Amino acid sequence: VQLQASGGGLVQTGGSLRLACEASGRTLSTDSVAWFRQAPGMDRNFVAAIHRNSGRGTYTDSVKGRFTISRDNARNTVYLQMNSLRPEDTAVYYCARGPSVIASNLASQNAYAYWGQGTQVTVSS
Repeated sequence: VQLQASGGGLVQTGGSLRLACEASGRTLSTDSVAWFRQAPGMDRNFVAAIHRNSGRGTYTDSVKGRFTISRDNARNTVYLQMNSLRPEDTAVYYCARGPSVIASNLASQNAYAYWGQGTQVTVSS
C-alpha cells in the first residue's frame, strides 16, 4: 500500500494549488483519507479529511471556506483544492489513509495507518 502526494509548488498569496494523493496497492475508496501539514520547526497538524462512508469533508478552522477535499475513486486519488492561499499555509503537506477511522478521530494522526511522502507548498507574500 503506497501513497504518492503531488501538486505542491510555489505560489503567491491569494493563489491556488491542487494537491493529489494517489494510492497504489489497494483501492482508496474503502478508507478515510486525510491531509496533514508540517511547517518548519512546527508539529504536524490536521488540515482536512474525507470520511470513507459519508464522503463528507472535515476541515481545520483556518482552512474552512478556502480548501476543499474530494475523492475520485476511478483514479484512486484524493484531492485537496487550496484557494486563497496565505503565507501561513506554507508547509509540507502529507496525505494519509486508514480503513478504520471513525468520524470522531478524523483529525488524529494516530488513526491513519499509511502515509505518503509529502509535498512542499510555499506561499510567498
